[in-house]
Amino acid sequence: MDRDGVGRRLPLRPVSRHPLRDIGFATAVAATVSAAAWIGYGGHAGLVTLEILAPLGWLTVLAADRLIAHRARLGGLRRQFAAIAAVTAAAMTIAVVLFVEEMFVSRMDAFFTILVVAYAGALAAWAMRRIGRRALRDVDAVRATLSAVGDGARDVRTGVTGNDEIARLAADVDAMVARLDQEERARRTLFAAVSHDLRTPITALQLLANAIDDGMIDDAETRREYAARMGTHVRALGALIDDLFELTRLESGELSWTMEQVRLDELLHELVEAMRPAAEAGSIAVSARVNCARTAARANPEQLQRVLFNLIQNAIRHTPPDGSVTVSAEAVEDGIEIEVADTGDGIGPEHRDRIFDPFYRADPARRDSGAGLGLAISRAIVEAHGGRIWLEDASVGTRVRFRLPTAA
Repeated sequence: MDRDGVGRRLPLRPVSRHPLRDIGFATAVAATVSAAAWIGYGGHAGLVTLEILAPLGWLTVLAADRLIAHRARLGGLRRQFAAIAAVTAAAMTIAVVLFVEEMFVSRMDAFFTILVVAYAGALAAWAMRRIGRRALRDVDAVRATLSAVGDGARDVRTGVTGNDEIARLAADVDAMVARLDQEERARRTLFAAVSHDLRTPITALQLLANAIDDGMIDDAETRREYAARMGTHVRALGALIDDLFELTRLESGELSWTMEQVRLDELLHELVEAMRPAAEAGSIAVSARVNCARTAARANPEQLQRVLFNLIQNAIRHTPPDGSVTVSAEAVEDGIEIEVADTGDGIGPEHRDRIFDPFYRADPARRDSGAGLGLAISRAIVEAHGGRIWLEDASVGTRVRFRLPTAA
């Protein structure tokens, strides 16, 4: 944004005008028509045609060039089209008069020539008016839509159809408005979720602080207990703020890592062993299956480890006792695919498209799954590696799969 808050203007390439090039084009057209007259009616006819059309073409080009140069004074496109039509009609009238004068045709021939030219000109003007009126109507629709968007509306569309340049411009405007609406909805949802997740620990901290400040706590043991609770809430706030900051930097592309060749068989087995105590505490079996022992992924090992930790931890949380979590990796044609599958309740189809959104929870009643940033951060990390992450169809439980490029 600039200082007056209006916004930064995009640099526009100036429209260059080349009168000499246009005069050359008019001369070439006049020469072509004169050559046809020469072939059909002899040298005199060709010479007269060139003497009439060439100067007339030059004057028309110069007049049109002046109109284009001062189009801002003419006003809207309708006046500009009318001015161009007037110049064209004047050139056509002068050409007919000169041809009649120079070719020594009869008055009857001249009269009917003028009638035919006038009729053709009227039809051309009518067709141009029809086409121009529709084009200007579409331009007005695009302008009105942009004006409404500037006033804050997001449920407007141009309504322009077709396949011409204005229709494609209108389609781009509609896509921009839809994207703006989606981003603003996501931003509002994010702000509401952040406010909700911040309000709980802040309210608890305020109650604990008020209790201590009002002297309601007398013994040292209760004070230590309250201090421990306050420390827990402060750490939760710190973790939430850190995750938000990191997610923002990931999505903006500010973070960059050193990529290495990562052997997935070693990494997966290490992670599974590290997560085994937490899984066994809930009577959940966790295992690894690697089918790409000789293939290495191009990744940052710490960030890849974080993605897998988030996915495995999430799977353990949502798997009931006596269930299982399986981590697998296999080589595919254009990379390596890693999957974390569990035997939990699964994710309903109404949640599948939003499961990787920040703060989104498939079950809002659950409060043991953190702030809802784990999957969002995992997606941002995978996409920063040049990969993608998605939910695979599963008959039982949930299967989260992501793809990484292989190391060269």
